Amino acid sequence: MAVDAIGAARRLAPRLAARAAGHDRDGTFPVEDFADLRRAGLFGLMVPSELGGVGASFAEYAAVAYELARGNGATALVFNMHASVTGALGAVDEQTAEALGVPDEALAARDRLLAAAATGSWYGVAMSERRAGSRLSQLATVYEPVDGGYHIKGAKTFCSGAGNADAYLVAARSAADPGVVSQFLVPATLPGIEVEPTWDSLGMRATSSHDLHLDVRVPADTLLGGVEGLALVIAQMMPHWLIASYAAVYVGVAQAAVDAAVEHVNARRLGGLPAVRARIGRADSAVAAARLVVDEAAGRVDAAPGDVDTNRWVWRAKLLAGTTAAEVAASMLEAAGTSATRRGHPLERLYRDARCGSLHPATSDVCADWLGVAALGGDPDRDTSTPRW
Repeated sequence: MAVDAIGAARRLAPRLAARAAGHDRDGTFPVEDFADLRRAGLFGLMVPSELGGVGASFAEYAAVAYELARGNGATALVFNMHASVTGALGAVDEQTAEALGVPDEALAARDRLLAAAATGSWYGVAMSERRAGSRLSQLATVYEPVDGGYHIKGAKTFCSGAGNADAYLVAARSAADPGVVSQFLVPATLPGIEVEPTWDSLGMRATSSHDLHLDVRVPADTLLGGVEGLALVIAQMMPHWLIASYAAVYVGVAQAAVDAAVEHVNARRLGGLPAVRARIGRADSAVAAARLVVDEAAGRVDAAPGDVDTNRWVWRAKLLAGTTAAEVAASMLEAAGTSATRRGHPLERLYRDARCGSLHPATSDVCADWLGVAALGGDPDRDTSTPRW
């Protein structure tokens, strides 16, 4: 399928932006945005071309996420979850599958899921939990084998797109062996899945990141990889989908804040004030620098995924994107003045959305800690107070 994904995202951004204020105000999910993404073929962005998708690289994903976030960061953030699922699935080539012991029937099931995404299915992520966050080794959700499949029981939080996705990537620990963590792609239509409307947040209000309660029996082929215990292994191999994929979104949000400030300043004829010009100049430079770091990390992910140096760039990208978005949005709000703080003004929404960037796992503080440990010659997998995953 020949899709100009970056061009499609760029064309969609103004439409997403036009709807953003209403969804933010009401805390409603942007259903129309996802209909647009489906029509544009973007649900197949990370699906290999032989399965009907675009076959994009991680760098191409980052460029698409950036453009979508310039329209609506909440929409781009939920899209990121779908891209993370399909991107990780699509990255398991034959050599990796053989090394992990993935059976042929599991590869066939994976290909069916990816092909479905290319034709319009989209997947959410149900990983985080209260008290455990996103640390896979600390999850309370458990599973156990039953006739024909597995029984999964637990509760998830921050499940973006809850109630709207076609299936959810659910991480759970084995009831028999808590050290074994597996992932399942659970169809949303199965009985035993309940969405609890808990999402009423400061920013990213349109993501519908509600709680998800599971007491569900799933078929055997929903176990990703067909082998129990692969979740931690995949997290180590592909941390970019758990960390750096957020970075492109928040650089896009930061750029949207600069764009909104420029529009406001020009409309109010505030450009003659040196302090206003200086703020915009600093913000422009900060966003450009953060985007270069994201691009560097993305290029390294494509060239050497999971490599030690690659992972350091992944942490840098996440750290800089989150802090840059928050600082730039705050400065642009101050440059624009009090009128931009009114509810409904784009900068007021972008200020709140941008503030969330440092809080996604791994948080800015955690990324900085990992980078500090590495810079001091340590190993972030061993030399920190809490387990990474």
